[in-house]
Amino acid sequence: MNNIINKNINHNTAIYTKGLTKTFGELIAVNKLDLNIQKGSIYGFLGPNGCGKSTTIRMLCGLLTPNSGIANVMGFNIPKQAEDLKKTVGYMTQKFSLYNELSVIENLNFMGKIFGINKHDLKKRVNTLLGRYSLYSQRNQRVDSMSGGQKQRLALATSVLHKPSLLFLDEPTSAVDPENRRDFWEKLFDLSESGTTILVSTHYMDEAERCHELAILDRGLLKAEGTPIDLMNNIGANIVEIKGSHLRLLKNRLLTLPTIKAVAQQGIRLRVLIDEGITKPIEYIQENIHDESLEYNMAHPSLEDVFVTVTGSTIEKSIDLQEKGE
Repeated sequence: MNNIINKNINHNTAIYTKGLTKTFGELIAVNKLDLNIQKGSIYGFLGPNGCGKSTTIRMLCGLLTPNSGIANVMGFNIPKQAEDLKKTVGYMTQKFSLYNELSVIENLNFMGKIFGINKHDLKKRVNTLLGRYSLYSQRNQRVDSMSGGQKQRLALATSVLHKPSLLFLDEPTSAVDPENRRDFWEKLFDLSESGTTILVSTHYMDEAERCHELAILDRGLLKAEGTPIDLMNNIGANIVEIKGSHLRLLKNRLLTLPTIKAVAQQGIRLRVLIDEGITKPIEYIQENIHDESLEYNMAHPSLEDVFVTVTGSTIEKSIDLQEKGE
């Protein structure tokens, strides 16, 4: 096993997995996952709830033991060397997990002691992070009275308090508004620029597009991987936008055509994904629909189009299926 790992990683490799698998009873949460993530990058997991994102992160942190497969994280074999790994990683969970009854600075000081940072260095580090994450004016404020965006910045500050070389973020922006999400991502790019490797899970398309590289997961399987641009350029489909009336009826008619991969309504338009083998997609639809009142335009692929193409469903549909236990 060690020979397999050593053969496939180098000094630029942050995370390497081969056949990583986790089951819970009959449920296969993560199915033979292969990863090779480079240091200093922001690598994203995109997928609906229940697709295996959080389970994968917990295995890579050493919090869950895989049923099979191998994993090497920052040079440590996981889960065997999980305790050694903890000193070099930060982990920000989906739900806020700090102490609501403590102030901002009390939370930071408490976590600093857990990380074993000496008193002098901790004071300097806390002051630096209070400024960097715009928390200085709230330093004596109790956490339970803070806004969602402020709590998010505090959680990030705590996660990087010990200067980790690898940062795991499990859907970190699920409870904040778009403005705070944009600001949060600017902070992530600052960390990446300084050499921190970041693995972030999300079900937001706009966040996924910000990642250097991306893996699309669905029901425990890795469906596609690459840069967002490459994934969109190699989608395997043409996209046509149609403007007209009675769009719900039109959508149902389009879905009866065998070369139509997906149809989604966006405002007053339908976005239609057609197999790339159809070289003249607009003419193809016109020949089959026979409605001269419709307006057609070719469109550029989006990341959501990629997700629909490789998984056969939208994120929203996948979430609904998970919640219904299907």
